[in-house]
Amino acid sequence: MTYKMIVTDLDGTLLNDDKKISKKDVETLNKLNDEGIEIVVATGRNYFMAKNLTEQIKNINPVILANNGSVTRRSNTDELMEYNYLNPDVFEKIYNHGLKYNLHPVLHVDEYYNGYDMIYENKNLEEVYLGYIKKDDVRAKLIQFNPREIKNILSVCYLEELDKLHDFNLEMNEINEGQFNIICNRNISKRALLEFLHTDGCKWRALKKYADSINIKPREIISFGDDNNDLELIVNSGMGISMKNGTENCKKVSKMITEFDNNNSGVSYELTKIFNIK
Repeated sequence: MTYKMIVTDLDGTLLNDDKKISKKDVETLNKLNDEGIEIVVATGRNYFMAKNLTEQIKNINPVILANNGSVTRRSNTDELMEYNYLNPDVFEKIYNHGLKYNLHPVLHVDEYYNGYDMIYENKNLEEVYLGYIKKDDVRAKLIQFNPREIKNILSVCYLEELDKLHDFNLEMNEINEGQFNIICNRNISKRALLEFLHTDGCKWRALKKYADSINIKPREIISFGDDNNDLELIVNSGMGISMKNGTENCKKVSKMITEFDNNNSGVSYELTKIFNIK
């Protein structure tokens, strides 16, 4: 099979636990890029963070699908290529239900050029947001939430112990009438991250739009991921690969599991075999 595109998640996949890309991964991606293979990054992180974390491969200028496909930009120019904003009325519905469970969200918003990417409403960062926002994070903005007035919402995030999110997650799935997409990520820390996005807020749907625009078919795509937000990407790609350190759900739907984990250049090792790199 001839593959024309490689799509990789960041945390737990291309990034090691120190949030760096290994030398082997960098070398392999550079070589394949030089041979005309399209390299795409698909991450749950916001664009600003994703761009900084991929500084080691900036010469590749990868397209970045950020916030789980809610926004797509070209990393060399910051060009906004595609976006899927959550309707403020839908956010108000999610927000009010969350308050019943004493849950307070962090919102990822598309305000890249205005100098911030996240907004929150409680000053007690550690207790309320469990360290999801850092005190020195200049890209996070404290505001009073007026749900219907907040614009450009990319995702609504709740970080908590899984059992504390369980009932809230169930309720929102039951009342959802195709108004939003829900992802529960479990491979990021000891806690879970429950995320609400636009119905098209999905790595695969965002990737499919981009791949179609450059005439690349799903069967010509290799994808790497490790968490539940990568499931559709892995299922629909021609070669969907789960990391050795991936969730059980991720491994179950993948066509291949890497021999090595994210701390041991798992991406590079599999690509070297697939493309017969000497």
